[in-house]
Amino acid sequence: MKTKCLIIDDEPLARDLMRSHIEKLDNFEICAECGDAMKALQELHNHKIDLMFMDIQMPQITGIEFLRTLKNPPKVIITTAYREYALEGFELDVVDFLLKPITFERFLKSVNKYYQSVQDDAPAAQPIPSTNGNTDEAFIYVKENKKVLKVHLNEILYVEGLSEYVQIYTTEKKIITKTSMTHMSEKLPDSGFMRIHKSFIVSLSKIEAFTSTSIEVPGKELPIGRSYKNAVLEVLQLQG
Repeated sequence: MKTKCLIIDDEPLARDLMRSHIEKLDNFEICAECGDAMKALQELHNHKIDLMFMDIQMPQITGIEFLRTLKNPPKVIITTAYREYALEGFELDVVDFLLKPITFERFLKSVNKYYQSVQDDAPAAQPIPSTNGNTDEAFIYVKENKKVLKVHLNEILYVEGLSEYVQIYTTEKKIITKTSMTHMSEKLPDSGFMRIHKSFIVSLSKIEAFTSTSIEVPGKELPIGRSYKNAVLEVLQLQG
């Protein structure tokens, strides 16, 4: 599914440059371009917009003022020649602040921030109602490349952290997603998963054996980190 974009800028050359940047991305689609906030409001009613590239200094009402009027705004990347608006923009929870003239390299960094913000907003573990009240079909959403994937919790064996990425190992496959171990720990329910090392989270239901220094899941032996040891062994011994 393509990201639906709206460009809001009263300068035609600025709109041309932003259009040129966006059109280089296959998975982005420009729904409309506007020269002022009033026309932008109409486009928001006409289209489901995922991301706005919005200037601040515009006729009638500024971009900041316009953003404050929106009850449920889409994601916003501010584009402006005025650095002093950065703090005010971030207070409104914008994705990024692009200072004109905007290079394609800097534009791409903003796009990556947008993807990260979408991933951060993805639903946490959600139980799917069943007739017997069983929550074994709970799942999380994670982003891999250009897709958002549903991952069932009962299929996860363990999660491994690799710098800016994590690898989710399931019973069927490996999924690589750009996020942190801290964020992944927050998405996974404490009742079913445990951080055992700075680089590993394990599914409690998939543990086959353990020692004071390691945990075994199907096909893999995982180390227990020194700083996690007491808490991990306490949980495992309580379960046993």
